[in-house]
Amino acid sequence: MHTLLIADGRSPITKNWLRMLAGLNWHVSLVSTFLCDPPEGAQLLEVLPVGFSTLAGGQVHSPLPHAQKSIKPEQTGWKRTLLNRSRPLLRAVRARLGPLTLGKYQRRLVEICADIRPDLAHALRIPFEGMLAATLPGHVPLLVSIWGNDLTLHARSSAQMASLTRLVLKRADALLADAARDVRLAADWGLRADVPRLVAPGNGGLDFSQIHATLKNRQAHLPFDLPPGRPIVVNPRGFRPGSVHQDTFFRSIPLVLRNIPDAFFVCTAMRGQPQAEGWVERLNLQPHVLLLPYLTQEELWQLFEKSNVYLSLSSHDGIPNTFLEALACGCFPVAGDIESLREWIINGQNGLLVNPRDEEESAKAITRALQDDNLTEQAKRNNQELVQERADMQTVREQFSVFITQFMEKRDLPTDQ
Repeated sequence: MHTLLIADGRSPITKNWLRMLAGLNWHVSLVSTFLCDPPEGAQLLEVLPVGFSTLAGGQVHSPLPHAQKSIKPEQTGWKRTLLNRSRPLLRAVRARLGPLTLGKYQRRLVEICADIRPDLAHALRIPFEGMLAATLPGHVPLLVSIWGNDLTLHARSSAQMASLTRLVLKRADALLADAARDVRLAADWGLRADVPRLVAPGNGGLDFSQIHATLKNRQAHLPFDLPPGRPIVVNPRGFRPGSVHQDTFFRSIPLVLRNIPDAFFVCTAMRGQPQAEGWVERLNLQPHVLLLPYLTQEELWQLFEKSNVYLSLSSHDGIPNTFLEALACGCFPVAGDIESLREWIINGQNGLLVNPRDEEESAKAITRALQDDNLTEQAKRNNQELVQERADMQTVREQFSVFITQFMEKRDLPTDQ
């Protein structure tokens, strides 16, 4: 099977997909919507920077050498500071002007497809990868992956984004979603009733052998110090304007500290972010908050294992990859009460769900999670079993292989059958 993967080539999610597909011995060509180095597992790479992607990136990075444990040099200058401050405005501009960049890149994608003749094209999310692939000729089967905020946030960000989202879902020949909610929403946005659907982790599954090897490696050390003996809350979501409510998070910290004065909050992908630094300074949180740069995958797993609580105050999400990874590493989840996460969390049993815009409710949940050992210990065992059962890479690989095989066989049937 030769698949044309249309994705952000920098993303750990894309790289995880490439590892998953390698287990199927597929030939993979990658069209990346962001400038990136050739990732392992892709036999061909071409970059099509649609949607002003050079201004949009913020949640992925290229790992830094361990000798360089501070923020990337380009993030320290005034240009990076301005970009960070302008992130909400840039997202709005991208929603309105990004679609204008599609035309020439769509034509180039059609040319690439004609040259390499893939058996399948797979767009790893709707904006802008699915939109890029929507004009591929009909003889090329198109699999579209939906992410948690594709339909609840991005599709509603402008009239043109809404129109393009409908176009993508009408063109899709098969659909992959990480939450059953998004399958239902896709039908409302134009997905045909006969389109095959699969609900499975959007990152291709977790490689538990790699996670366990990392956590058992006693030679591995985090490139920063955690205060010994203090309960740790980890917030790995970075800044995602309109989706993750980090203002609620920072306002909740003083409320937690009233009851648990030694609580310590670790925030990845927030060092050098003016919003985060501003909240820490205004609320005098310096002794209680550690702002970190982006971490490698292995470092993030180690941090989850050493933390008590995973926090994600999001109102637009599917199933975050960090959520699954935190569960696998034994970290107790406190998250926004959204439909997709209710597919994994029974509130008060294996996690706590809160209004992501309410700092008092969030603080009460964090406090309970740090104080109720019976709740968290039982949840740890249940969650590790749950994520092993539903998100193991080998399981997802087998599900995906059966799904695609059946889908391709059905497409090859004569029209009178």
